[in-house]
Amino acid sequence: MSQPLNLRVAIVGAGPAGIYAGNILSGAVAERGGEVAIDLFESLPAPYGLIRYGVAPDHPRIKGIVTSLHEMLDAGSIRFIGNVEVGRHISLDELQERYDAVILATGAIRDAALDIPGVDLPGSFGAADFVAWYDGHPDVPTDWALDAPEVAVIGNGNVALDVARVLAKHAVDLRSTEIPDNVLAGLETSAVTDVHVFGRRGPADIKFTPIELRELGEVPNVDIVVHDEDFADADPANAANNQLKVMLRVLNSWRGRESTGATRRLHLHFYHQPVAVLGTDRVEGLRFERTRPVGDGRVEGTGEIREYPVQQVYRAVGYFGSPVVDVPFDAARGVIPNVEGRVVDAGDAVVPGVYATGWIKRGPVGLIGHTKSDAMETISHLVADAEAGALAAPAVGGDVLTLLDEREVEYTTWDGWRSLDAHERDLGAGHRHTRERVKVVPRDEQVAISRAASLTR
Repeated sequence: MSQPLNLRVAIVGAGPAGIYAGNILSGAVAERGGEVAIDLFESLPAPYGLIRYGVAPDHPRIKGIVTSLHEMLDAGSIRFIGNVEVGRHISLDELQERYDAVILATGAIRDAALDIPGVDLPGSFGAADFVAWYDGHPDVPTDWALDAPEVAVIGNGNVALDVARVLAKHAVDLRSTEIPDNVLAGLETSAVTDVHVFGRRGPADIKFTPIELRELGEVPNVDIVVHDEDFADADPANAANNQLKVMLRVLNSWRGRESTGATRRLHLHFYHQPVAVLGTDRVEGLRFERTRPVGDGRVEGTGEIREYPVQQVYRAVGYFGSPVVDVPFDAARGVIPNVEGRVVDAGDAVVPGVYATGWIKRGPVGLIGHTKSDAMETISHLVADAEAGALAAPAVGGDVLTLLDEREVEYTTWDGWRSLDAHERDLGAGHRHTRERVKVVPRDEQVAISRAASLTR
C-alpha cells in the first residue's frame, strides 16, 4: 500500500476554475488517505471571479452557481486569501518555497483585440470593461457615459448578447437585481434608443445559448428587429443540434414582427465583417463588408460595403488572458503554455510543481461544466507527479499569512467575505427597490468591511 499523500498547495485565482480545482484536489487526496492544506489566493477582496464580475445582473439562474461554490469554500478545506496579487504582494518563487505545488487559475478578463482602423477612437470600448462596470468591479471607473442614441455591439456570443440587453433594457427593469447603485443611476440617464448587434457569420452559426436568446425577446418596451436577407440558410429543420434548432425557431419567429412603438429597438445583423470604425475625434459610424457562407461555418467577403451611423461601439469578440509575473506566457494565444495542465517553459520543458487550469490554461471557451473537467485533468497530473516524487517539498515553513502581515498586506479572509456578503444582502433588503443584494463597489470599502469582521473573530 502506498504512503498517504500529504500536500500543501497554493491556488491563484478564486473563480470557478480555482475553486473547482481545490475541491477536486481535496477529494483526490482524501481518497488516498492523506491530507492537503490549500490556500486560495485572489487579487480581489471577494471570491467567485467572473461569476461575480462577469455575469449580467439580470441572470439570477446563472448566478445560482455561487451557491455550490460557496459550499465548497465553506467546507473549510480551502482557505481563502483575498486582496493579494501574486507578482506584487508575493512572488511565484515565494509560493514555490512554501507549497508543494502552485495551480494558476487566473482566467481571462481582458478583451481580445479587434485590429481594424479607428478601433481606438473615443467611444469605442471593449465589452469586458463595460461588463466590469455594470457588475461593480472595484478596479474600473464608477461612471460610464451612456450619451449615444445609436450604439453597436460587435460579436455573436453570450457576452455580446448580455451587453446588448443591458444597453437596451430600461433601468426600471433592472431595479430588482443586484446591480450597483452607481450603475443603476447611469442607466437611468441613458440616451440609448437603438442597439445594433453585428455578427460575422449567419444565424446558423451563432454562439448564444437558447436561454440568452429567449430573454432578449422578453425585454419590456424593446422591439427586436431582424432582416429577411440574413435567413436564407437558417432553416431550423437543417440545424446541427437541438439547441441550435430552438434558437433558429426563436430567431425566425421574430421575422416580420410589427413594431410595437417601443422606445428602444435592438437590431440583429448577420453576415457583417467589421472593416473600420469611422470618425475623426470620436466614433461616428461603422463600416462592414457583407459576407456569405461557404460551408462548415466559414464565410467569405462579398465586396459589398455597408456603413451604419453609431456613436458608440462595444467590441465583444472574446476574452484574453493576462500574464502572471515570472510565469511563462503565450502572448499570441493569451494563455499559460502547458501540456494538459502541466506548465511548460519556452523550450517546452515542464516547470516542476506549477500547473494551470481554466481559461488561462485552454483559452476563454466553454461553460462551467468544461471548467470542472478541465480541473480534473490538471489535478490528476498534479497527484500523479506527487505520487511519483516529482514535487519538491516546501523549503520554508510557517504560515504564509505571517509574511503578508510583515508586509502589511490587507488581505481578506472567508470570514471577511461572509461579513461582506451579509452587508450587501442587508443593503438590498433595506433598499427602496428591494433586492437580493446591493454590491459594495469601492475596493477599500470592501476590504474595510471584510477585515473588520476578520479581526473580531
